[in-house]
Amino acid sequence: MEKRSLDGITLEQILHRLVDQYGWEVLGQKIPVRCFISDPSVKSSLTFLRKTPWAREKVEQLFLQS
Repeated sequence: MEKRSLDGITLEQILHRLVDQYGWEVLGQKIPVRCFISDPSVKSSLTFLRKTPWAREKVEQLFLQS
């Protein structure tokens, strides 16, 4: 199984694409973190994801599966 690369794609681009594809509600169901569920915004989510490696990994994996 070939692993697709995230080279050249920023975390912000990943987040925008996932929000466009799923919306905040579904994204919060797939990855249940407060920044996606309670008053979500790209800015607050990026702040959280940059400080929380396990959550960032979940977001990147969801992006690769999409």
